[in-house]
Amino acid sequence: MYPDLEKNTIIRMFNVSKQYGKMEALSNLSLEVRKNEFVFVTGPSGAGKSTMIKLLYKGETASSGAILVDGMNLSRISRKQIPMLRRKFGVVFQDFKLIPTKTIFQNVSLVLEVAGFKPKEIHPLVMDVLERVGIADRFEEFPPVLSGGEKQRVAIARAMVGTPKIVLADEPTGSLDPDSAAHIFRLLRSVHARGATVIIATHDQQMINNHNGRVVRLEKGRMS
Repeated sequence: MYPDLEKNTIIRMFNVSKQYGKMEALSNLSLEVRKNEFVFVTGPSGAGKSTMIKLLYKGETASSGAILVDGMNLSRISRKQIPMLRRKFGVVFQDFKLIPTKTIFQNVSLVLEVAGFKPKEIHPLVMDVLERVGIADRFEEFPPVLSGGEKQRVAIARAMVGTPKIVLADEPTGSLDPDSAAHIFRLLRSVHARGATVIIATHDQQMINNHNGRVVRLEKGRMS
């Protein structure tokens, strides 16, 4: 169906399992994701969605199996190579993970600082991405004064600013009202339109039904 699958695939998971003690969060999961694909990963609570997301950026390490991300074998990379792997990703969390003592600008700019960008390069890039998510006028404010939807927009700006190849979103609309959730989803669609591969872990069936994208269903750590 895809004439050059090897070239066009950016993520491969082969028989991946993850155990936490005696509990098996994922079991023999195999999955391929193409470049610039838009994928929903869905299933009930405890299905393994968040675990799968964490394994991809090596927030967790697989117990067995192999994961390849853009040509990097995650079971073989050294600790020194993990920052290089993570530069391929922008990650959006349900609980935002913003630093409350840093301004909106500083929360987003930190990604570029860690990547080695010069200060004169950082300012226009951060302001551009804040403009795109509609929160540039509040760049000097701190996260605690923002609404949930505004915090998630900052989180998406942070994920976008390094122009990642892959954006992972773990229940990005789970704590938001319907209007805010719809806005966040439009922003993720805009990231996809700019060329990124987007993977959204969600239990929001309405979102999945209303929007095009491949659906991967997990049930008790297995594809169903």
